Amino acid sequence: MKSKRLGIWLALIIEILLLTILTSSFGGEKIFESTFLNWVNISQVIRALSFIAIMAVGQALVIITAGIDLSVGSVLGLTGVITAVLMNHGSGIAVAVLIGLCAAILCGTLNGLLITRAQLPPFIATLGMMSIARGLAFGLTGGETIRNLPPEFLAVGQGTLGAIPIPILVMIVVAVVAGYFLKATTWGRYIYAIGGNEEAALYSGVNVRKIKLSVYLLSGLAAGIAGILFTARFGVGQSTAGLGYELDVIAAAVIGGVSLSGGRGTILGTIIGSLLMGILRNGLVLLNVSEYWQEVAIGLVILLAVILDRRSRK
Repeated sequence: MKSKRLGIWLALIIEILLLTILTSSFGGEKIFESTFLNWVNISQVIRALSFIAIMAVGQALVIITAGIDLSVGSVLGLTGVITAVLMNHGSGIAVAVLIGLCAAILCGTLNGLLITRAQLPPFIATLGMMSIARGLAFGLTGGETIRNLPPEFLAVGQGTLGAIPIPILVMIVVAVVAGYFLKATTWGRYIYAIGGNEEAALYSGVNVRKIKLSVYLLSGLAAGIAGILFTARFGVGQSTAGLGYELDVIAAAVIGGVSLSGGRGTILGTIIGSLLMGILRNGLVLLNVSEYWQEVAIGLVILLAVILDRRSRK
């Protein structure tokens, strides 16, 4: 496990070095200047990937229990739409945000209930929720974009605290809190136990249903938080927001060392995986790589991560 964590850090360092060199210019007044390695670009990259990273934290908890949550991108979109619609109809910012987050929590809770009570496979339950949440988002807006959101709300996604963008600070808080509870509490040990051997955990007295329900609830909450920040960042409520993000979120967790078989993974690794994904996308853009080839590169990275995960299981 330690060697895998070292490999993730090494991959991140190599990626940063390569992109720094490939996007650098030499000569002139500045002997060395990199398009990639400067604070403006780096802060924008991390701000952009913060939405994925926050959702990946919730996804990591689910995957460690040997589950999966395909609904996170749709829940992000639904949360943003509900929040935007309410604000446009005169609700206060705090009320709109709270109701939006409650909707996200409800989606996560329903996922958990379908899996723990109705005994549906996580793939099927969350696939259904992905369609339901996206359909609700389209139904609430009629496919229209919700604009004219309050400046105070937009400041949450576009503003900074000092020199650090607010979404990055939220990402750090979410990661620290989740990492602490996963590593330092009984609840966290139960999550690992369920992913390692659910039957053994059940016979050991672990309330498997309760723990599973909690991780899906938290995954929904994480998607809701990302949805609020996403909507505030771009200043509009869109029913298509977060479309396809579930793949990036799962990839970030897996690349960061979370095993799809369950029982292994860390929040820090998940954040590093998110950084790897975000930096790779940014680097390909700076290198003027076609959007189509960008998807090929991302897909290859995902396949490589899964292959390495499988090999490490043997």
